[in-house]
Amino acid sequence: MTGRLTRAFRVLLSSYVTTGFSAGFGLMLIAGTAWLLQGQFVASVMAVGAIICIPPDHAAPRRGKLGSLLPAALVGLPLFAGVQLLQDQPLYLGMLLVPATFFAFLAGAWGSRGLPVVISIMFAMTFSMAVPRHLSQGNLLTTCIYFTSGSLLYVIYATLANALLNNRYRQQLLAQSLLALGSLMRSQADRFDPTTDTPPVGELMQKQAQLAEQLQAARDLLLESPRTPRRQQLAAIMINVLEIRDHLLASELDLDLVRSHPQAAPVLVEMHALLDQMADELERHADDLLFFRRSAPLNDWRPALAALNRMPQRLPAQEAQGPSLTTLLRGLTNRVGLINDEILRVNRLARGKVEPDLKAVRTAWKLFVSPTSWSLRPLRMLWHWDAPPLRHALRAALAIGTGYLISLALPWATHGYWILVTIVVVLRGSLSQTLERRNSRVAGTLLGCALAGAILSTQAPPLVLLVVVPLAQAISHSFAVRRYLITAVAATVVSLVQAHLISAADGPMFNVLERIADTVIGVTIAWGFSYVLPSWERNQIPSLVHRALQAQARHAQIALSLGQFNAVDDEPELEWRLARKEAYDSLSALVMATRRSLVEPRAVRPALEPLEQLLSHGYQLLAQLTTVKTMLLMRRDEDQSDIQPVLRSATEEISNSLRDGRSGGASPEFVRIEWGNQEEFSDPFVYDLKPWILRRLNMAQELAASMASDARAVLKPSGEQALP
Repeated sequence: MTGRLTRAFRVLLSSYVTTGFSAGFGLMLIAGTAWLLQGQFVASVMAVGAIICIPPDHAAPRRGKLGSLLPAALVGLPLFAGVQLLQDQPLYLGMLLVPATFFAFLAGAWGSRGLPVVISIMFAMTFSMAVPRHLSQGNLLTTCIYFTSGSLLYVIYATLANALLNNRYRQQLLAQSLLALGSLMRSQADRFDPTTDTPPVGELMQKQAQLAEQLQAARDLLLESPRTPRRQQLAAIMINVLEIRDHLLASELDLDLVRSHPQAAPVLVEMHALLDQMADELERHADDLLFFRRSAPLNDWRPALAALNRMPQRLPAQEAQGPSLTTLLRGLTNRVGLINDEILRVNRLARGKVEPDLKAVRTAWKLFVSPTSWSLRPLRMLWHWDAPPLRHALRAALAIGTGYLISLALPWATHGYWILVTIVVVLRGSLSQTLERRNSRVAGTLLGCALAGAILSTQAPPLVLLVVVPLAQAISHSFAVRRYLITAVAATVVSLVQAHLISAADGPMFNVLERIADTVIGVTIAWGFSYVLPSWERNQIPSLVHRALQAQARHAQIALSLGQFNAVDDEPELEWRLARKEAYDSLSALVMATRRSLVEPRAVRPALEPLEQLLSHGYQLLAQLTTVKTMLLMRRDEDQSDIQPVLRSATEEISNSLRDGRSGGASPEFVRIEWGNQEEFSDPFVYDLKPWILRRLNMAQELAASMASDARAVLKPSGEQALP
């Protein structure tokens, strides 16, 4: 029960809920003030103007916040007015809805930034259909002025609220990143313990992808204008979180080899427990940020790890080839020790015991945040038949046109906009997302209709309903990303109560039954049209595979360059961080596409087994190269002349393998690099690092060759044999 309450409070104190209730408060402020000054109808229309600006309103950097909200208001106004003007002319209204839907859905070309704008534009049209002209208490111009006032007031409010809550958002997004990292660490810890069921590799990769998405959102806020000591502290912790992720990934190295030895089980079981303890510490730090608590000092697990280093002394002294099991285990404990060290640094930063590296914080922020301007490049690149945003826009336009024609034929055609609203929120760019929303939408609408019917049956005065709408809107916006079922329930309440306020309807039960029927029709249309002009994931996989291979080659080239250790400024280090970020992001995009493909028809699924192997080898290659970079950094004061040819050769081999994987050619003959006389493997990170660097480089070459082979298996045409 305690664990459930903690998780519930983490959700309630998250940035999603804070943004949702900020949006609800703004809506209540605008609608309530309008009701007091102008009456129910004006308040309802202004509320519609505010509601269409809410979807793009999320925790965001102050720079660019206004620009993210304005498109919804600026594009929404002419479409709202057009629907009002043509509301009594069904044919011309349909001729507006279909092409407007097509161009609105093209905003999906901007990815996660564009999708909320799509929803806003479509809401402007569909909600306008719920404003009957004969109840407008004035002409078209007056109604549009009310709508515009609501939109602009909300845009101003949301921009100011985002600035006011900026510091709180920074804490929340950092806390959410720590929680995501803690969850990944627990899954990684389970792989250490041979006595427990090993989590699937796919689960680890999905958590890696979720962490990458969470980290990007946190970067955008935390690395913006870190001018105050508190912001610098949070940004420095963010940089350490990235280091923990790298060390956690590196802890996978040699793990399968060590697990194959039964003698290593006692050490691995203890290491599992220690990693779980470290995950607890990350989650406590997250809770401290969410609950405004001061962080307490943490335990240093280095002594416990040192004790584990003494346990393997009783194991076999030497394997036939390569490092002994004892040495491998010591290397494993060292990598876990690096995680411990970074967590301790996070703790000291949080308690103010060490100062953040201001130079690193200030020079990094411009490079690692998402762009805030609306570039025309995504729009220029989608005009070819295979472009998913173009196909989705066509699919949505056809679905909306079909839904509109059906609504005209229904007995309750005056309320047919609900079919269109359902199509808009259910139909997504991929089949998996559409199916997920289909089920949640139907269940949420049924529950929401029952709840709205109960509220309206009480004959509550309009002022009470003007409080219900913002509250339901706050809940709907809070869970749109995390739990769509809750969003569907709350959104149904918003729409039904808002329509009641606009039209002054007095038959709530009849409206509830209509909405249930409209929802089933809208969901069926959206589901059916998800198979029209489909953008199957296998069509997107080749470009994602090429991106991943290219990013890995770029990362290898920079990570194995000695220039970064001799530079007089931070430019090479920043270049490596950017290359590392792109490598993670490219793998994350491929993970998400692979997961989405699982619900597609079997006949159109990509080759899943080589895809999973490609992803696994990609993460392992990142880990190998990160470890090599760490060891090169440790010997930066030594003579580097002997290592330069070795690194150059390894970089060339890795690049050649990955390039051949992109081109589909045969893999070149593998050449194992040598480095002088082969010496005994000493304890890693303690004595001579040459054998360890050489081993990691050769393993990196093998992984690059494996990635190339996996890529050829993924990219081969159906029915053909992949090249060896």
